[in-house]
Amino acid sequence: MTFRTVLALGASMLALGCAQTPDTDTSSATPIEDTSQTAETDAAPVDIETYPAALFHQTTSYGLGSSSGYVFSADDGDILASTDASGIYNAVTLSDTGAVTPLTHSNEDAIYAQSFFPNDDRVLLTSDGGGDEIFHVYVREEDGTLRDLTPGDEVRASVVGWRGDGEVFYVQTNERDAQTNDLYAYQTDDYSREMIFQNDGKDIAAISPNGRWLALMKERTNADSNIFLVDLFADSPQEQLVTEHEGDIAYGVYDFTADSETLIYATNEYGEFNQAWTYHLASGQRSSLIEADWDVSYVFDSPTGRYLVSAINNDALTELSILDNQTGETVALSNIPDGEVGQVRFNRDESQIAFGVNTDTSPFNLYLADLETGAATRLTSALPTDIDESDLVTAEIVRYESFDGVKIPSVFYMPKQASAENPVPALVWVHGGPGGQTTRGYSATIQHLVNHGYAVLGANNRGSSGYGKTFFHMDDQNHGESDLQDIVYGREYLEGVEGIDPDKIGIIGGSYGGFMVAAALAFEPEVFDVGVNIFGVTNWLRTLESIPPWWGSFRDALYDEMGDPAEDEERLRRISPLFHADQITKPLLVIQGANDPRVLQVESDELVEAARANGATVEYVLFPDEGHGFQKRENRITASEAYVDFLNQYLKGETPAEVADISPASSGD
Repeated sequence: MTFRTVLALGASMLALGCAQTPDTDTSSATPIEDTSQTAETDAAPVDIETYPAALFHQTTSYGLGSSSGYVFSADDGDILASTDASGIYNAVTLSDTGAVTPLTHSNEDAIYAQSFFPNDDRVLLTSDGGGDEIFHVYVREEDGTLRDLTPGDEVRASVVGWRGDGEVFYVQTNERDAQTNDLYAYQTDDYSREMIFQNDGKDIAAISPNGRWLALMKERTNADSNIFLVDLFADSPQEQLVTEHEGDIAYGVYDFTADSETLIYATNEYGEFNQAWTYHLASGQRSSLIEADWDVSYVFDSPTGRYLVSAINNDALTELSILDNQTGETVALSNIPDGEVGQVRFNRDESQIAFGVNTDTSPFNLYLADLETGAATRLTSALPTDIDESDLVTAEIVRYESFDGVKIPSVFYMPKQASAENPVPALVWVHGGPGGQTTRGYSATIQHLVNHGYAVLGANNRGSSGYGKTFFHMDDQNHGESDLQDIVYGREYLEGVEGIDPDKIGIIGGSYGGFMVAAALAFEPEVFDVGVNIFGVTNWLRTLESIPPWWGSFRDALYDEMGDPAEDEERLRRISPLFHADQITKPLLVIQGANDPRVLQVESDELVEAARANGATVEYVLFPDEGHGFQKRENRITASEAYVDFLNQYLKGETPAEVADISPASSGD
């Protein structure tokens, strides 16, 4: 469910501040309580081993197949997953003992597992080209061959789900109109297909298990949206608005219930946070389902409807609950560490679940649990054995005051080496967006930085999601201004934390966070000592004019938030760092993917050129085979090494280490 268009980071860019795996079980997770609101430091530094970037990124990432698909094989013997064990994501299966069997063997383009077929070992997959986000849907046949179901150079497609009887699966593609997605029903036996809904620009949100009801979303502004329903069994299907309202209310679709009788949807009509409500399809009756003092992140039924899975975003840590509707009891999982429990997937008879657990100091590991007892068995070991987990740092939730008294919630990592006698440099980390959130959980990049002696403050500036709609909209058409001051005041906060060197504080961020890095160095040139800009927007006029065609349905909402380049040229030019690069004087590292469709390479090229012309020290790393987020492990390692080498030289002031300068001229791009 999406309430705001974001220049979000790719799924493989695990380090840069967008929530990646939203789920945690309240029976097992114990988030750190925010009592003092101020970071604390041990009295004496702890002697730990430091590790190279390669070790942190040699963690093996796992992801289970789609929640709307068949993750367990037809005989419940294997579990479908994606993993980057080879250095790039490929599809695999895991046995109940954790034994891994590769299904694909790509070395170039990441491949993501979606679903088994209902009655055999065929698999639905998705893959794009070098991070260009032009995803196609493939079938892996039982003999291992791949078949592209959505061919075409500019065709972008995704799997929507399965009909309950398993005879049809649904795919959306933009082949007819690049700016919208039509819905196709594919036959399981021969892949013949039929367009069952021609879209006029809305977002396909969910289809009911019986294939009758289609839920659509339409964002009117970044604060106001609607839900439509279509009866696909009608002689002449028509869109029915089911959220008629006045004023600004954001609605979103969670899912249909297993019996196809009810839509579960989100609304912030009744308070600051998104609540879960139900809409009965036959009667139109609405009822409250889940209310909390935080956003309800998602809700869905198990395939038979026996279990209800839901989660809330509790102060940057997602808490999950699995309710057994038969007994009225919550399933209590055991034998798992404290952390976020996510990606819950049921086997065919709903006697078991596969899921993952993510902590600050250990990557997402997959588990298998019996639903009768809750006892879980770990299937994977994601953290390399060469890393002692006790050397890694658990995050702390803190808050600090900005220029106008607004409290800025933040995720803080203090190196174990730090003390009053041994102060360390620090970084303000800015997440992607606009509208993202820095959350708890393992980040190879952050842990590498902290392990090498850099404190990291993941600031959730005004405009971040997760803290209520008032906070969320505080930066509307005010980007690079008030929200930038929140980041500036992050430095002021860090200066007062015992164990941090107040004279060595930099800024780092990706995507929208990269924009904030460039904006800080251009508009507040004396505040931060260095900046690391990871594929950040530098020219809002160009970025808004070059929105990818598949973002067509979000254009109005994004323009409402950021401004229309045709009408707001003066303001957008004023907040774009490129036009003020002559003020950049502090050392700057820029990281960019050449295939990025969201923040074009030219954004970084021009900023680097302009800052260098001003005499600033600028290092530039360009990856010719990456997009908006780095899918290949070797590139993630190169990027992390570049961050630490650059910071060691220009923030710590150590003997210069060579930082790769892969500029467009030298890379051939």
